[in-house]
Amino acid sequence: MRPALELTSVPKWATAATRPHADITGRYWTLVALGDEGADAVRFWCDEISALGRENALVAYRFGGDDVEEACAALVSDAERARVGWRLMMAGPATACLRLRAKALDLGLADDEMTIASTEVERRAVYCVHCRTVTSQEVKLEETVTCRGCGRTLLVYYHISRRQGAHLGFMVDAEQVAP
Repeated sequence: MRPALELTSVPKWATAATRPHADITGRYWTLVALGDEGADAVRFWCDEISALGRENALVAYRFGGDDVEEACAALVSDAERARVGWRLMMAGPATACLRLRAKALDLGLADDEMTIASTEVERRAVYCVHCRTVTSQEVKLEETVTCRGCGRTLLVYYHISRRQGAHLGFMVDAEQVAP
């Protein structure tokens, strides 16, 4: 039985591509584009913020879709200088946005201080609870993936680790395997 998505830790933007409007309630913004499609969303947000006459209060970064570590480093630098009213907006593949969101949460940002546009949701990072390896591939919720660390067949569950920025995966047939 499928749970209602809003009752899980899986954000809607991790299951369907989204492009929300800019959070114009802020006073200062860091915008992070991951990949070409993420850059399109960031340009859209820059235009919305510039229409308010606040273009001098935003910083925009552009990284490749897989350059999450570089994006995290830029986020740490901006968070150190953040003031009241600072907002983080990111756009790119959901797997990359989940990892960047995990870093932002670790830095103390709240979900309502972030706006996320997902450009691709088919690929998922799955955290193995057995060996702690993350396996990334195209897989849907409730499907299985073979862990690249321990070789177990993992069920991709309706849970996102806020700390890891990955879906939870656990051995699908654990009760059938002899000890």
